[in-house]
Amino acid sequence: MYMVCQKCRQQLPLPPHSKLFRCACGNMIPLGNSERSLPIQEHGRFSSKMRRFRDKFRKNSSRENSRSPSPSVSPRLSLIFTKPAPSGKRALLCGVTYKKEKFRLRGTLHDVHSMSDLLVRKFNFTNDSILILAEEEAFKPPTRRNILQAFKWLMEDLKSGDSLVFYFSGHGLRQPDFCEDELDGFDETICPLDFRTNGMISDNDINDILVKPLLPGVTLHAIVDACHSGTVLDLPWVYKENRWVDNRPPSGANKGTRGGMVFGFSACRDNQLAADTSAFSAEKTMMGAMTYTFIKAIWEIPDITYQGLLDNMHKAIENVNEARCPLLKIFQRKIDQEPVLSSSEKFNTNIRFKL
Repeated sequence: MYMVCQKCRQQLPLPPHSKLFRCACGNMIPLGNSERSLPIQEHGRFSSKMRRFRDKFRKNSSRENSRSPSPSVSPRLSLIFTKPAPSGKRALLCGVTYKKEKFRLRGTLHDVHSMSDLLVRKFNFTNDSILILAEEEAFKPPTRRNILQAFKWLMEDLKSGDSLVFYFSGHGLRQPDFCEDELDGFDETICPLDFRTNGMISDNDINDILVKPLLPGVTLHAIVDACHSGTVLDLPWVYKENRWVDNRPPSGANKGTRGGMVFGFSACRDNQLAADTSAFSAEKTMMGAMTYTFIKAIWEIPDITYQGLLDNMHKAIENVNEARCPLLKIFQRKIDQEPVLSSSEKFNTNIRFKL
């Protein structure tokens, strides 16, 4: 369904679950009381069991935003991690399985261990420089509070030359934007283990905590394997069709750093789902499609560039879709996701990828 902007006469797709839409020309278009549902697929990292939670958050998000302060890294919160943040390289890896829920994921723990192995063996991170939150006895659980505390650990005492990594494997959702800083009218979120009771972590929060404080000479690579994660860091620039596209908010809010550099790799576009799948494994091991293709490309091509990494991820997903048996395609669902690269600044994507 489409609508026409009365100011610039541009034909625009009608957005779901929105009462007001901002055209690229700046014109605000009232849409009335829309209760249309987003099309939902029955697979991926947004299972059908989560529909009611998505709808619940959309109905209550306005009331919650008015009564709940934005999460912060306030010193009033006692630091629950006794491990000091090392200088140089450090990484925060979060894998949320949702073990006790009907919408549990089976590949996230495998994803976290694979990413940790990549950082240690390929990029010379030490075990002490990696903080893991996962639903496994050896680690602290990835609750909302623990993730926010871990953000503080990651950002502690930054110095020029520090290289940071934030990795998240779990569910992602969208909710209406009430700050007028989203081009599509939605905030993207990640879902901690306890998101049903303690809330999600929005793209605004992630940008405030991980992006804005970055000093000159500090680099952050954020890798998010979740549904609706295309702009989950709210970075000003998104790489589409081999060119940089302006993603700065209509409100004019600053979403950049204090001089540092952020590179974001996301599993899919904001309106897409990310797959938890066994399609890449002969042993039928469940894993995130984005995580698997990301790690595989880096291991196979030693001096891979950012452009090469993005292209290889797209190609690997295309190949596994084409390899489906024609007679069984009705049972072998297509992986319908396009990995996204975003950044705090435009850069030459043909430079070598490094952490």
